[in-house]
Amino acid sequence: MSRHPTVKWAQRSDEVFITIELPDAQDVKLRLEPEGKFLFSATSGADKIPYEVDFDLHDKVDIDGSKASVGNRNITYLVKKAESKWWNRLLKQEGKPPVFLKVDWDRWVDEDEEDMDTKPGADMNFGDFDFSKMNMGGGEGFGAAEGEDDEDSDTEDENVEELSASKKDVESSVVAPEVKSV
Repeated sequence: MSRHPTVKWAQRSDEVFITIELPDAQDVKLRLEPEGKFLFSATSGADKIPYEVDFDLHDKVDIDGSKASVGNRNITYLVKKAESKWWNRLLKQEGKPPVFLKVDWDRWVDEDEEDMDTKPGADMNFGDFDFSKMNMGGGEGFGAAEGEDDEDSDTEDENVEELSASKKDVESSVVAPEVKSV
């Protein structure tokens, strides 16, 4: 009997990402049919344990526009949808999905966020703002100017000497308490 590897999925309006997590997969066989039938089989490990996945995808797919990539740790399949629309689930069957099928949150994009640029800071428009005039430090001019001494830069030695001198003053002013014998 074959086992089921962990399968992650995410989608865009025109494509579905299917990632099969199976390290050191050997004898990998992938088949995708236009009606949405997705088949995967492989072996893994020294014992050549068989793994397989057999899905009926939610809708029809474009097999010519789809691509697969077999890596050392996983197998990724970029499935091109026949019709550019969002699916409400990956599988045709309704109800609870198999326990080995999970959402790939690293690739997931919500339907209303798909058109947004996903680069960090892409939604920030600074226009003609010149950051070089903010004098935020760094680069040239950081710290004291050439030939100018920084008065606040006491060395550790000076600080230690000052501490030792003040400690001696405290020790000499402390008087031992009197002890009365009974």
